[in-house]
Amino acid sequence: MKHPVDVHVGKRIRQRRWINGTTQQQLAEAVGIKFQQIQKYETGMNRVSASRLWDIAKVLNVDVSFFFEGIAVDQDSAKGASDMPSDVLTDKEALELLRSYYLIPENQRRRLFDLARVLSEAA
Repeated sequence: MKHPVDVHVGKRIRQRRWINGTTQQQLAEAVGIKFQQIQKYETGMNRVSASRLWDIAKVLNVDVSFFFEGIAVDQDSAKGASDMPSDVLTDKEALELLRSYYLIPENQRRRLFDLARVLSEAA
């Protein structure tokens, strides 16, 4: 039986890998394992050891804590005040938006961010 934390960590690995444009094969080679193992991690089928998670975080350029962000302690805390689901990055459209956002030059990206904030406050 899959543990919910393993499933969450696996989703976060997949999300970050996808945002970076890294394939399962590339990630596997970088950490010295087979891509099938990355598949098992991403589905939560296999638990990721602390040392392997450390290596994955290094390759994906995030802190290890990134993989645990958004874990809900209980069902009621799974949504914030804005009613946004904690697993918003499982949505393909949201991931494409995020990837596109980081392809925009930094000065223009900041202006876009400010615009989005103003629009969300006005809603």
